[in-house]
Amino acid sequence: MSNELPVSNFIRHIIDTDLASGKRSTVQTRFPPEPNGYLHIGHAKAITVNFGLAQDYQGLCNLRMDDTNPEKEEDEYVQAIQDDVRWLGFDWSGETRFASDYFQQLYDYAEELIRTGKAFVCDLTPEEMRQYRGNFEVPGRESPYRARPVDDNLDLFRRMKAGEFADGSKTLRLKIDMQSPNLNMRDPVIYRIKRAEHHRTGNDWCIYPMYDYTHCISDAIEGITHSLCTLEFEDHRPLYDWVLDNISIGNHPQQIEFSRLETLYVVTSKRKLKQLVDEQLVDGWDDPRMPTISGMRRRGYSPEGVRLFAQRAGVSKTPNVVDFSSLEGAVRETLEEASPRVMAVLDPIKVTLTNFDPATTGSRSAPFHPHHEEFGERLVPIARELYIERDDFAEVPPPKWQRLTPGGEVRLRYSYVIKCDEVVKDADGKVVELKCSIDPDTLGQNPVGRKVKGVIHWVSAEHAVEAEVRLYDRLFTEARPDAVRGDDGQYVDFKQFINADSLKVVTGYVEACVSDAAPETRYQFERLGYFVTDRHDHKAGGKPVFNRTVTLRDSWAKENG
Repeated sequence: MSNELPVSNFIRHIIDTDLASGKRSTVQTRFPPEPNGYLHIGHAKAITVNFGLAQDYQGLCNLRMDDTNPEKEEDEYVQAIQDDVRWLGFDWSGETRFASDYFQQLYDYAEELIRTGKAFVCDLTPEEMRQYRGNFEVPGRESPYRARPVDDNLDLFRRMKAGEFADGSKTLRLKIDMQSPNLNMRDPVIYRIKRAEHHRTGNDWCIYPMYDYTHCISDAIEGITHSLCTLEFEDHRPLYDWVLDNISIGNHPQQIEFSRLETLYVVTSKRKLKQLVDEQLVDGWDDPRMPTISGMRRRGYSPEGVRLFAQRAGVSKTPNVVDFSSLEGAVRETLEEASPRVMAVLDPIKVTLTNFDPATTGSRSAPFHPHHEEFGERLVPIARELYIERDDFAEVPPPKWQRLTPGGEVRLRYSYVIKCDEVVKDADGKVVELKCSIDPDTLGQNPVGRKVKGVIHWVSAEHAVEAEVRLYDRLFTEARPDAVRGDDGQYVDFKQFINADSLKVVTGYVEACVSDAAPETRYQFERLGYFVTDRHDHKAGGKPVFNRTVTLRDSWAKENG
């Protein structure tokens, strides 16, 4: 999976201690997303941690959908999650599991809690419950329904299941401690009435278990040894342990929390990502500007690059805020050696070679990668008319300019030295053509008596293929788009910070050798960056469609340095 050796961290230390002491004989983890949206870069870290630890300790990792909220869950999300985990290079133990697989067991444990006097049916409204709950300064008050007899609670709970009561009219709550400084322990709700069709169980149930209750029991049913989650669940751990300690279940996983991964210049709230999709501010969940794993895949990020980024972010208890450029840097590193190199021109100026002679002007073969002979070679044909990049020519060159100027010389990559003899402009004064001459003695060798330092990329107008090229950039202009406050102290709508230049679509010209490339084929366009054939819109043998994955260097560091 990775050439990098595992880095010791506090979770590994706990596992090592558990195995050495005999507390555990194996390692079983799980990745438990809610299927209410697509996975994002933060999940990529959780996937890498859970699956990576299981691999390193020759254990197993389950994939489980925590599907307890039917109004927001869809099979589309389930499929996308499975695809994303596999794309990242991991596979799970057995079939995909679902919390809904355990609905009957969860219900049976709830009845057990009622029979042992540890759960009761409550008639408080949500607003009343908030008032009774108190806050960090105000202790909670016990519900007037807390002392209901066991038989009444069992009867009411069964009637809740049978659909006799209106949505939201009753809940099942645990009897823990309304005076607890931990608000999660103040008689939390574990079941609510909700008539909503579930993506797997249909209308079989009209009561659904709450996440905290479901999660710990699902872990225990599956034999999980180490239940790894992010720090926001640290205050939920006492509830996790209380539930398992008060039901007749044999396994008690250990919940361990680590810091979540936050990346600047993105939002990772599923609710906000869904807003972008629903309001058509992006082209779906897999828009290459989205921080979703599907979006990163479509943009051309390599799974190795995403895993490398997650590994480097590390596992700790301290806040883990990483700049977006760190992700791009990891992706660049993995693409450098793995991507064939070709030439493409995205902002063309036409060049006419006035002394081109098809009988004597030669073309050369060039390797797809300077360090990988196994990538092979291709012919780089030359013709009378070429395209070069507009910014490789300057009428008035800045200091140290080594590209083309009027009267100046430059080498065409893998080809001849050319000299610019004439500049042709249109009526508005825009340069539309350069008339240049070839030095015929410079194919594969240096000119005699002078040095030509500059080398530029180019394509033959006759041989190159026209391509749609999508130039993606960061979706937001603010480092923390959802954490900006206005003058009134309120959070500003994060959508205000969408980068108007996050997508530019241009027509470019690329070497013909890319014509038959399959979707998701990655290339380095020399001197321009890394690009990938679009997963959906590119068709082999048709007009190529490329997405820019990342530039060759971090352009944002220069602009914001």
